[in-house]
Amino acid sequence: MSDTTHLLIPYAASASEGCQQALQDLALPHLDRLLARLSPLPALSDNGEDTSFSTPHERALARNLGLPVQDGRIPWAAWYRHQQGLAADGQAWAFFTPCQWQVTTDHVTLRDPETLGLDEAASRALLAIVSPWFAEDGITLHYDQPTRWLASGALFAQLATASLERVLLRDVRAWMPDARAEPAARTLHRLHSEMQMLLYTHAFNDERSARGLPVVNSFWVHGAGVLPEALPPAASKGVNPLQPTTLHDAALRDDWRAWRTAWAALDAGPVADLLRQAEAGTPVQLTLCGERSALAFHSAPRTLTQRIQGFFKPSRFMDLRHQL
Repeated sequence: MSDTTHLLIPYAASASEGCQQALQDLALPHLDRLLARLSPLPALSDNGEDTSFSTPHERALARNLGLPVQDGRIPWAAWYRHQQGLAADGQAWAFFTPCQWQVTTDHVTLRDPETLGLDEAASRALLAIVSPWFAEDGITLHYDQPTRWLASGALFAQLATASLERVLLRDVRAWMPDARAEPAARTLHRLHSEMQMLLYTHAFNDERSARGLPVVNSFWVHGAGVLPEALPPAASKGVNPLQPTTLHDAALRDDWRAWRTAWAALDAGPVADLLRQAEAGTPVQLTLCGERSALAFHSAPRTLTQRIQGFFKPSRFMDLRHQL
């Protein structure tokens, strides 16, 4: 399906009350016309839970690339290195995000790392501070971006980790790896405690506080795993579907008014473009993702029964949204 234009839409719907209100009377005419032309693609659809460590759009993208789709064990960090032209060397890799945990009496909330104001110099200075602690457990940290590093080590080979999107602005305790079931998770829990103690009174954070900047007191590990030795062609070439981020950004902020506006713009833009391609006979694929599940559709010959059903009862997004 390399010649197929694929539009993958994360956060197309949510069960939250705010989203359901935003959906009321939301007109998406191009999406409805597109759905009426396409056929379901059950092999690439997905039923999950909103408690799954991996988001539906991550699972959909992994399926599209031919990567392993075991919950919490999609090797995104190792695949990222492969895409950068760097050898994974059969090692286990993970993304490592320095962050702030905001602790109250009943919540431990992970604040958005982008609000930390970390630049490359500060991030590299922090990396130099914490690296020796992780090295004692066989973990090597590598700088990648100010708010995201890479980590390598055997600890990440089978460790199930929650996507950063799952835990962002939420209570981290519900998303920590299960220390009762996984020895590697117990090590990770200990490292969290050690990092909080190390950074609590460290000069690095004293200097940040003096400048009015948020302190960094923890980290989040995600995208852990080992890349398969024999990569499918899609994963090797990095053939990615188009993934608009406007719904994603608004949904993570619980800004459902902006989310509604973004959906209208998305319908008039990328969705309308995909509809025009489908009408012109170009093979297309559409994947709609919520917080639990994903529904995939593609342009394919339809049976007479399907055409009749589509005429009298065409698929509409409002009829499908509860399945996401």
